[in-house]
Amino acid sequence: MKTWVKVLIVTVLVAVPAFLLGPLLFPPAEGGPTPTAAQLPFFLFLAVGDALLLGLGISFLLFGFPVMRQVSPDSKARAWAMYLSIGYLMVSWWPHLNLHAHNGMNLQGLLYIDYFFHLPLEIAGVVLALSFISLVTSRTAEEPAPVQEASERGPLADGGPAVAPEGR
Repeated sequence: MKTWVKVLIVTVLVAVPAFLLGPLLFPPAEGGPTPTAAQLPFFLFLAVGDALLLGLGISFLLFGFPVMRQVSPDSKARAWAMYLSIGYLMVSWWPHLNLHAHNGMNLQGLLYIDYFFHLPLEIAGVVLALSFISLVTSRTAEEPAPVQEASERGPLADGGPAVAPEGR
């Protein structure tokens, strides 16, 4: 079975129950605001997107590590850092946003959400940025750009005058 089919199956098998169970596992806070009829489709759109991203994130965690090893063959630590960061960035939104609705205006709960979700999301972004820089740096160090002879680069390459060589 092709990988994209496996990803599709896992995504659907995770996303549909996640979408349906979200309000049951994380009921809205008592006394919290109720969305208007005009706002409800926008909240449903976010709920569908979060459930799909959860499913894709689980698929990535199941099937993505071999790709990370190919992207970063020289550093197993970098491959793991990228793999876990991407997985967290994808999987964490479903519980994160459901917990916001469940928490309401409880400030202590909000602090827990911020430290358990927001801070790791920020760290994952930094890890991915540093991994990308490290990856690009290691690849450019391994494969220097081909050097062209001055005659191949043309008369302006060295900042010289735009004069065609004699005989042309």
